[in-house]
Amino acid sequence: MARLSGFERLTSVDEALSTFLSRLKSRVLKAVQVSIHDALERVLAEDVVADRDLPPFDRSAVDGYAVRAQDTFEASQSNPKVLRLTEADEIFANEAKEIWTGNQLTKGSDAVVMLEHAKKTEKGIELKNPVTPRENVSRRGEDISKGEVAMEAGTRLKPHHVGMLAALGMSHVKVTRKPKVAVLATGNELVNPGEEPGPGQVIDVNRLVLSGMCSELGAEPLDLGTVKDDIDEIDAKIRRGLREADLTVTTGGTSVGYADLVPLAVNKLGAPGIIVHGVSMRPGMPTALAAVGDKPIILLSGYPVAAITGFEVFARPIILKMLGVEREPRPMLEARLTRRVASALGRRVFLRVYTFEKNGRFHAEPVRVKGSGVLSTMTKANGYVVIPENREGLEEGELVVVHLFDRVGG
Repeated sequence: MARLSGFERLTSVDEALSTFLSRLKSRVLKAVQVSIHDALERVLAEDVVADRDLPPFDRSAVDGYAVRAQDTFEASQSNPKVLRLTEADEIFANEAKEIWTGNQLTKGSDAVVMLEHAKKTEKGIELKNPVTPRENVSRRGEDISKGEVAMEAGTRLKPHHVGMLAALGMSHVKVTRKPKVAVLATGNELVNPGEEPGPGQVIDVNRLVLSGMCSELGAEPLDLGTVKDDIDEIDAKIRRGLREADLTVTTGGTSVGYADLVPLAVNKLGAPGIIVHGVSMRPGMPTALAAVGDKPIILLSGYPVAAITGFEVFARPIILKMLGVEREPRPMLEARLTRRVASALGRRVFLRVYTFEKNGRFHAEPVRVKGSGVLSTMTKANGYVVIPENREGLEEGELVVVHLFDRVGG
């Protein structure tokens, strides 16, 4: 920890998160059953064990002719082999049957000759190359075998996962209930989106942004609206969050000024109250972590970029734990920094960067180091780079790891 004016102490990011998690009752939310048509981006609550083989039978992997491999062994360019064509359900010696990709392998056959490797004649098909047993054949259970774990609990279901569920004959699947996250903004200066701000007022964007980040993770946001800097109003809103949600996130009123009443309100609600207040990070230093009973509360800065960063660092892992996701980092890549960036020892800095590809290499252009209220530093960026506490900055050309939250530029 380090001393700072206004805060008795600042806690390191790692210590803050580990302390917070240790004080919470780590719990994965209950399972619910949903149709596979509604399962996209949900998280599996239990392993999916195959109750059948996929494919359920030996099948052709190509368009061509089902044959007995041993009948083709003598085929060569100088001495082609001719096989009789049949339409029967079973083939015998020196016979072939036309077959299409995905069709069940004809009884009596054990290989498939590709269509382009055979020539039709009046006598049947002419082969100039032999095939081996099982050539061009997808074997039963080659994809998934009966009794095999097809997908593990904690898997976030993508389109290909849903396709596998359908292939296994499933119409419904058990997924983790969506965590409900209450989002509250505080401040006398705030007006709702769509309203015209008066003198000294600003439009509240944080609720929209944080609610969107919740939805992106698969959580269900509960909008608690905005409240003035009134401890009783703040108290009432947070109590509603504790009743109706699994996690409450507030934004604004968490520094050490006269109007920063949210920590005071939280401490009145019950133990353990505020666990960490003040984190050695930039942006997001005023972040506070709290709990009432087994319900976590995360108090974020009122500045948009600081609120986004605090959510990324602290709310994201809590929500993932509730979903049963063991680990889900953002996509990462290595890039060369385009210019030097200074930093301060003792602070973990989340540097916004614009990452682009040029001449086969990735480059990261710093957008801005300071400015936790400058939202354009996020809209102009597509990722962030973490500057560790023990570095005074990063050098031009240095290889850095970029955590992407948007696509890479060209």
